[in-house]
Amino acid sequence: MNETVVCVVGNVATAPVYRELAAGPSLRFRLAATARYWDREKSAWTDGHTNFFTVWANRQLAANAMASVEVGQPLVVQGRLKVRTDGREGQQQWASADIDATAIGHDLSRGTAVFRRAAKPEQPTAQPRPEPDWETPGPAATGDGTLAQQSSEPATVT
Repeated sequence: MNETVVCVVGNVATAPVYRELAAGPSLRFRLAATARYWDREKSAWTDGHTNFFTVWANRQLAANAMASVEVGQPLVVQGRLKVRTDGREGQQQWASADIDATAIGHDLSRGTAVFRRAAKPEQPTAQPRPEPDWETPGPAATGDGTLAQQSSEPATVT
């Protein structure tokens, strides 16, 4: 598998868009990643070029991100990079950098977060099966502390 896996640190630029599809939940939002560098002449940090990525999340990651991500929050996103080019007839072509996310989290170097485990989807309840009787008849004890010999003949009750 020759996929380009990236890890991007940036800020949420657009409100997440959540959709329930036949294949499961899907979420997308734009992530802005701006390079910063120390400008010696100004003796200050300066913003460099900003890259924008469209982040796509699916299934449980989509549901969890929808409940956790808001515009302006700093995130760390890991996933597969896909660069697409497209254009309409008579218009200039454009390129889009998409990330098919495998992990999304808040950047804890710039703030704090509280983790809550997501509830598992309810599974249909199966009828409880009865426990097997693991008790096997052992040697019978006699009143004098010795073991009585068991007969292979069935006991008769009179």
